[in-house]
This record gives sequence, structure tokens and C-alpha cells, in this order.
Amino acid sequence: MSHGVHAVQHEVQHQIEHEEHGHGGGGGKPLLDNTNRKIALLISVIALFLALAEMFGKSAQTEGISLNIKASDTWNFFQAKTIRQTSLRTAAQALTVEAATIPDEARKAALLKQADEWMKTVARYESDPQEKDGRKELRALAEKYEHERDTQLSRYHHYEFASAAYQIGIVLASAAVITGMMALVYVAMALGVVGLAFMGLGFFNPHFLHSLHLI
Repeated sequence: MSHGVHAVQHEVQHQIEHEEHGHGGGGGKPLLDNTNRKIALLISVIALFLALAEMFGKSAQTEGISLNIKASDTWNFFQAKTIRQTSLRTAAQALTVEAATIPDEARKAALLKQADEWMKTVARYESDPQEKDGRKELRALAEKYEHERDTQLSRYHHYEFASAAYQIGIVLASAAVITGMMALVYVAMALGVVGLAFMGLGFFNPHFLHSLHLI
């Protein structure tokens, strides 16, 4: 929670304590105290959801960064395997060409056998379902990490929007205690609902707003 929100909440607490000690005066004091307590309860509830949104947002951000590192490492492995595959294929093709020019059948057979072994390795570099480290498997794994990373970062953005809505709501509700403007309370409640909507989307459907190109 930001220092500004803490400062506003402290001011609200000071205002309520000030009125409870009789400095407010007037016949409307009991009603005013009751209203301020309800607003204070609203602030506490919004602050609770703010803490949850920030916790979920931090968790999603950390997981997104971790998945980004995994995706990057997997693509690096994929690239290294591609380079080895290309080099070995080129060597096998060169060996096949060389074998065609050798009259010695035994030597020629040995070279072709070596070229065949290398081409089998090239095929294994392309796809290795058993070890799951062929280019095909590595590409699928890297894309899976990228999709999961994008999902976590989408969640993070939704939780950030929710946190912003909650913080503004807390500030407005706190201002209502100080100024007595009840309209600010209703706006704060509406922002609380907006924050809940962003949290719900972030948890259940984090790609929804991205699909609409809204964020």
C-alpha cells in the first residue's frame, strides 16, 4: 500500500478520534459518528482487498519473470541444437559426396556408414520423444512457457488496475470522513466493485481485456 494512502488513513483516524472526544459538537454528533464508523469499516474492507490484490500481483509478476527466464533458456537450447544439427547435416552431406569419389569399396562403405550415423543423429536432434529434447519438443516447451508467462503477466496487469482502483477508493472514502461529502463514499464503493471486477478477470479470464485490445 502506498505511503499516500497510509497518510490519508492516519488523517481519517485522527478525525474520528477528534470527534469522539467531543470536538465535533452539535446534536448530529451520534449520527455523524455512526456514519464515520461505517465509512471506516468500508475503508478497512477496501484495504483488505487492496492487500490481496497487491499480494496476487506480486506473485503473478514473480511467476511471469520466472517463466520468461525458462522460455529464454529453452529457446537458447533450441538454437544450440539447431546449430549442432545444421553442422552435422552439412558434415554428413560432405562425407557422402566424398564417398562417391573413392574407388576403395571398404573405405567408401565406412564413410557412408559414418554419414548414415550422423544423419540419424540429425533426425534425433529434430525430434526425440523419449528424451524430450529434440527441436520439436523444445519449441513446444518454449511456446508453452511463453503462453504461461503471458497469462501471469496479464494477471499482474489486472491486479495492478485493481490495486489502483482500491487505492483511489480508499482516498475518496477517507476524504468523505473529513469533508462529510457522502457522494465520495458512493464513488469509493463503485471503485471497490471495479477493483473486484479486475481481480475476478485476472484470476478467471486474464486474457479477456487483451482480446478486446483494451489493455
